Amino acid sequence: MADGYSRTMPSSRRAALVTLGCARNEVDSEELAARLERDGWTLVDDPDEADAVVVNTCGFVEAAKKDSVDTVLSFSDDSSRAVVAVGCLAERYGTELANALPEADAVLGFDAYPTLGAKLDAIVAGESITSHTPRDRRTLLPISPVERRSAGSGGAAALSVPGHGELPAGIAPASGPRVLRRRLSGGPVAPLKIASGCDRRCTFCAIPSFRGSFVSRLPEEILAEAEQLAADGVRELVLVSENSTSYGKDLGDLRALEKLLPQLAAIDGIVRIRPVYLQPAEVRPGLLEALLTTPGVAPYLDLSFQHASATLLRRMRRFGDGPRFLELLAAGRAMHPELGARSNVIVGFPGETRAELRDLERFLESARLDVVGVFGYSDEDGTEAATLPDQIAQSRVDRRVAAISDLVEQLTAARAEERIGTEVEVLVEAVGRESSDSDGIAIEGRAAHQAPEVDGSCTIAVGSEISLQIGDLVRARVTGAIGVDLETEFIAVVDRAGVVGAEVVGAAGVVGAGVVSGRAAAAVGA
Repeated sequence: MADGYSRTMPSSRRAALVTLGCARNEVDSEELAARLERDGWTLVDDPDEADAVVVNTCGFVEAAKKDSVDTVLSFSDDSSRAVVAVGCLAERYGTELANALPEADAVLGFDAYPTLGAKLDAIVAGESITSHTPRDRRTLLPISPVERRSAGSGGAAALSVPGHGELPAGIAPASGPRVLRRRLSGGPVAPLKIASGCDRRCTFCAIPSFRGSFVSRLPEEILAEAEQLAADGVRELVLVSENSTSYGKDLGDLRALEKLLPQLAAIDGIVRIRPVYLQPAEVRPGLLEALLTTPGVAPYLDLSFQHASATLLRRMRRFGDGPRFLELLAAGRAMHPELGARSNVIVGFPGETRAELRDLERFLESARLDVVGVFGYSDEDGTEAATLPDQIAQSRVDRRVAAISDLVEQLTAARAEERIGTEVEVLVEAVGRESSDSDGIAIEGRAAHQAPEVDGSCTIAVGSEISLQIGDLVRARVTGAIGVDLETEFIAVVDRAGVVGAEVVGAAGVVGAGVVSGRAAAAVGA
């Protein structure tokens, strides 16, 4: 145990899952929730009611690492409750993290996921669990993607890839699709993992070393999970991975995503499919057409540009440049003029010159992106970029982040204003009163160009005679913009939700029972 104390095994085992980081971690937590319930654990929302708290950590950047450590520490003040760290930070640092964080009862990597219930049993019973030893997970599967599915013959050790069930060195269960997922939050939107890992070697990124080589989920497995989510009231599926444009390359089919999209969109109840984490260098013309013309797929491009200077991108070991990125966006807008486009950029990369920074500024001024995430470069353990010469002082990085952020704020606000007068389709995510002394009804959702959590939202003005519920897809006219958020007025219902127990606003503005979670709930005071 963390500090030598012992516990008594409770008659009823209760676990709480706390998820940090990205949507991929959210999917992993819901897989763990299903595994724990299968092993006899009861999931509780309140960590204070739990016998064990499992913190699914993030290990992407320094701020996320600190948040993960602080979260583990925040739950370790009660000796009657076990605290276990899993997720990316735990996988990446293993025993090193365990030694630095003795308050945690265990630090477990991805390969512990299939037996997490048994490990929690042992921890709660007072046993000591050895934390895992980190290893470069890229070495666990063949270099050739198409060989990964047949790598399990000859008694290879089992390999756990979160979101894929148990994979004997990369092979999916022969018994057919099994859905290992238990939703931890409600709402009409859910991430759906289509692949894990990454084969790219960007000099600034450590993710492939602890997430491993790229492995696609089988289409039938993805479709089975999508149908389960739809039956649970999900209306929008956000397709996540470390690199969605690589989907299918290890299945021997580079057009696998193009084939999968219409199958997902055809599932009863699903009104919107949103692939994210797209690599610009891998967006082929046929894939671009599928992304922007397939009915039911949001006209939305989440493109990981990272910068616009050709010379700097080569130092990042990435491809393209500002002009080529603008050509890609122009090709997309030729197919769908109102497409949404977002990206992330890194400033302060080693050796970044004023001329290279100006290349980025010129690109942003021309790109008409809806949202841009701006990140200051920081060294990541084990990456090539951390060894490059001409490192830029943190104070200068901070100034560049501030300058580019100010520019982005102006440009994205102007892009939002361009949408005034246009019509958008909004998926309703929250319904409630605007205030206690108002008869007005606040309805919030997201248009096709707005991904969950990161891209802003729409408020919809409706008359008192209009009845809407969470999960409805409605058409609305944009009447104003506040930053990247849009104000709209209701036109018509495009597709009604069929969720029992959703919040409904009737003619008298009465709000019924339902659950609203996350940022949307806070916005309407739910």
